[in-house]
Amino acid sequence: MKIYGFVQDSIVDGPGFRFACFVQGCPHHCPGCHNPDSHDPDGGREMTVEEVSGELLKNPLTDGLTLSGGDPFAQPESCLALAKIAHAHHLNVWAYSGWTFEYLRDQGTEAQKALLSELDVLIDGPFLLEQRTLSLPWRGSRNQRVIDVPASLAAGGAVVRPD
Repeated sequence: MKIYGFVQDSIVDGPGFRFACFVQGCPHHCPGCHNPDSHDPDGGREMTVEEVSGELLKNPLTDGLTLSGGDPFAQPESCLALAKIAHAHHLNVWAYSGWTFEYLRDQGTEAQKALLSELDVLIDGPFLLEQRTLSLPWRGSRNQRVIDVPASLAAGGAVVRPD
């Protein structure tokens, strides 16, 4: 998998101490993106899912995995494998994507749909510079939603978490 980088013990990419994995490659190119160097799919470094999961599992205090980027849905197979490893170790899994929940559910590839179904929470939608905010937890712009994925898939529509 192509990796832009990762952060142990992140407290800004979801609740608790998180392993934030920033994948390389993003088709959205949102103006004002905080990781513009992650856009180029040819950038970053190659790592196996096993190497990344080894980093994920190093810290016994980790509460969860956050897949960010880039866009994890640009590498759905690898991110799915990593998400499954996280769940097998009782970690929750969050992801950020410039695509919306509805787009991924209805128009995503089979691999993207499989990744979506493995998530606990999706922060969806592109970063919009004109809607930038520092006041909402876990989001960079007001259009982005914090979605409870299992509840949303069961309900047939986006269930937005109050946080």
